[in-house]
Amino acid sequence: MDVTRERAHRAWRNAERIKRLSDNLIKIGPWGLGLDGVLAWVPGANLMYSVGAGGLLVFEALQAGASAYTLLRMGVYLVANSAMTEVPIVGWAMDTLFRGHLMAANALQKDIEKRHGKAEMADTGFGFGFGGRRREASGVVELPEGAWRAK
Repeated sequence: MDVTRERAHRAWRNAERIKRLSDNLIKIGPWGLGLDGVLAWVPGANLMYSVGAGGLLVFEALQAGASAYTLLRMGVYLVANSAMTEVPIVGWAMDTLFRGHLMAANALQKDIEKRHGKAEMADTGFGFGFGGRRREASGVVELPEGAWRAK
């Protein structure tokens, strides 16, 4: 299958959106929390979301013509992520901390970058109210450390 650069970059951007939604809605230092971590505590919904988001990532990998090795790595991450949801409490806690969708998306993105170059992220948000604008366009003003404190 001959994959165009444009289609591969669309897969890269879709993988970026899936990993943010699944594992990076809220960043806490090096950790992140997304729908996958929150839904890990809702029996049934956790497995449906995990399999659905994983299926979308695999679909994008196939559309982008990812290598067999990349597909294998993605599959291992996604199966491990989905399998944890079946173990009550301990498995749910592990699923909250294990960022399988992020790791699978990163594997896909590296594969795409190796073959087609890095994709530009045209829209950094999801379209429902947060994270949709770049910092310089969002009106956020950076203040020096301690400038907000009353003297």
